[in-house]
Amino acid sequence: MLTRKQHELICFINDRLIDTGVSPSFEEMKEALDLKSKSGVHRLISALEERQFIRRLPNRARALEVLRMPERADASGTAKSVMPANVRAVPPPANDVIAIPLHGRIAAGLPIEAFEDSAMLSVPAALLGSGEHYALEVAGDSMVEAGILDGDYALIRRTDVARDGQIVVALIEDSEATLKYFRREGAMIRLDPANRAYDPQRYDPRQVRVQGRLAGLLRRYD
Repeated sequence: MLTRKQHELICFINDRLIDTGVSPSFEEMKEALDLKSKSGVHRLISALEERQFIRRLPNRARALEVLRMPERADASGTAKSVMPANVRAVPPPANDVIAIPLHGRIAAGLPIEAFEDSAMLSVPAALLGSGEHYALEVAGDSMVEAGILDGDYALIRRTDVARDGQIVVALIEDSEATLKYFRREGAMIRLDPANRAYDPQRYDPRQVRVQGRLAGLLRRYD
């Protein structure tokens, strides 16, 4: 069973696909549902995707496919079946972009607080694989030997598990986040920098939660 907002969103997407053949933008969905931020739209889309009402077409911007529709009540209150639009967006050009949430700045040195949603970042679709992604602006120089520089945008695939040697976003004691190599060392978790000027950080596993792993980097040149 869908929440009211989930129901409103899938109906809005389906109606737009029927009318134009193109999915609405995040901004249009935000305004249509009277939401405060695009991150709210992102969460609703993820929930609809998990319930298999919609799916995102890979490597396409603004490309959603409605797989099935909930029933709508007509004027008499009787439930009425609604068919999905079943229309796909036209394949995009090679320079297609996807908008993902930009959550703030993350330390590539000592841990600093990772801020909540504040903006969206347009990313070349080719840099992202499957799954849900978000971006963080890198602050610090402790990952320079891995090619991650201060001011880069780290593109993160959301996950709560990691293998040894992967670069992850680690949330420490539910308050501070850092970007480091993830390793297990006996009964401890070790977060390794990629700069010889910094020392590894060791934590009890109960102190650390993986919030994603590095999927790509975006760098701007002035």
